[in-house]
Amino acid sequence: MSTPVGPYSPWRRAGDLVVISGQLGLLPSHDTPTMVEGAASDQLRQALVNARRVLGEAGATFDQVVKATLFLVDMDDFTSCNEVWVDAFEPPRPTRSAVAVAMLPLGARAEVELWAYSPLS
Repeated sequence: MSTPVGPYSPWRRAGDLVVISGQLGLLPSHDTPTMVEGAASDQLRQALVNARRVLGEAGATFDQVVKATLFLVDMDDFTSCNEVWVDAFEPPRPTRSAVAVAMLPLGARAEVELWAYSPLS
């Protein structure tokens, strides 16, 4: 897992819920935070790869995601990001909110936060 870019935990478990902090399109193989090049959809694709990894560390999977929040700097990217979303999540897809924001950390154009229902064994 990459080091968080702020003073927060990458994930927390609350009973059967796993909540992960917002994920950006950061490339994991760099010593300093490096954003994937390209459009918001490219950043979202990498953010979802990062989110899958963080969920795995918490013992959860994409199939268990029940709620998501997508943050976009430009709502004109909504359609292209939806295409990435459809590729990432199988039906039934999680509920989702999409929120336009003025800025995101590190100049990101997209960020995703996920909540998963992952019962403890």
